[in-house]
Amino acid sequence: MDDRTHTSTRLFGETPPEFKAAGRDLRIDICRGIALWWIFLDHVPNNIGSWLTPRNYGFCDAAEIFMFLSGVTCALAYGRAREREGWSSMIGRSLRRGWDIYAAFLLLTLACVVLVYLAGSDDLADLSNTRILLQHPGATLAHAVILQYRPVNTDVLPVFVIFHVLFAPLLWLLLRAPNVTLGASLLLYALVHVFGWSVPAWPNGVWFFNPLAWQLLIVLGAWCVIEGGKFRPWMMSRPALVLAVLYLVFGLVLAQSWSIKPLVPQTLKDLVFPLDKSNLSPIRLLHFVALAIVVLRFIPQNWGALSTPTLSCARWCGENSLSIYCLGVLLALASHLTLLDLSEGLAMQIVVSFAGVLMMIVGARLLNAISLKRERKSGWTQSIEKVPPVR
Repeated sequence: MDDRTHTSTRLFGETPPEFKAAGRDLRIDICRGIALWWIFLDHVPNNIGSWLTPRNYGFCDAAEIFMFLSGVTCALAYGRAREREGWSSMIGRSLRRGWDIYAAFLLLTLACVVLVYLAGSDDLADLSNTRILLQHPGATLAHAVILQYRPVNTDVLPVFVIFHVLFAPLLWLLLRAPNVTLGASLLLYALVHVFGWSVPAWPNGVWFFNPLAWQLLIVLGAWCVIEGGKFRPWMMSRPALVLAVLYLVFGLVLAQSWSIKPLVPQTLKDLVFPLDKSNLSPIRLLHFVALAIVVLRFIPQNWGALSTPTLSCARWCGENSLSIYCLGVLLALASHLTLLDLSEGLAMQIVVSFAGVLMMIVGARLLNAISLKRERKSGWTQSIEKVPPVR
């Protein structure tokens, strides 16, 4: 996915060059890792660390980044699996990954309620939406199994379950009619905003991340892998960059207008805010697109800083996104409990923010080490099996 390389027109049915490319764009895992750090910092209420995240400087936040990059990684991983092993193997991979996320969601739900129970905090039980699980465990777990109940901050996992299970037909459509598929996704997104379509949750309300709306970012990410090369020269052009920067500045001014009153008239703020995150407000979507254009323009694939220690730490987290996301949810709960029980002062906010990110990095490093050890053991076993027997 080299954003500075001209891509020739792809014939109908031809395999996208990204599926044949060896290796992986480091920017993908680095951006996912940074997004995971930002999500953790945003999940800790009243946390000074959240001022390091994009939430306070525009309309979108780390959720849009994480969703879009999930579409990119799914297209690359499943597209290459389909190229090497065929459709049946690719479908099996997507279903297994969907099952992994589903199991992780259920285990995370149980871990959240255990943590809240051990903490013995009524406030945390209410804020984490786990009180109902403590009071009615049978009914609540039954609804969790069918993805209708979710503790706070776990909402994104059921969405990913659905998208991984359905990614095979999406990839089939994108490979045959990419622009039509993206158009259908845009149409569904528009209908959600026109008619207010949503997915019900239990015991009341709807899914916080409405999959009927957020599917657009997944589809857009996959479309960029398969067809985006044709539009990349326009995205890298000066007019696109100017428009993106102007929109980012506009978002920054409006976001800061809450603390600097004279910046923007109240009528304009009332028109824009509050932003609808559940249905992916168009203003949030445009802000993410503008941010993506700027990042692609100024951070090329061969940028030397991608190998620095800090960004390497982010890459480790991005490579283990599911495990680190779940760890981040638990760390956010623990951090919130720490702030409630010990101190909500600035120093403690800095400590829990730094400690949480550090624990995510350590966890990712350990997971990579375990994975590497398994690969070496597997390779050693295979080499032994290939040795002919002594006669």
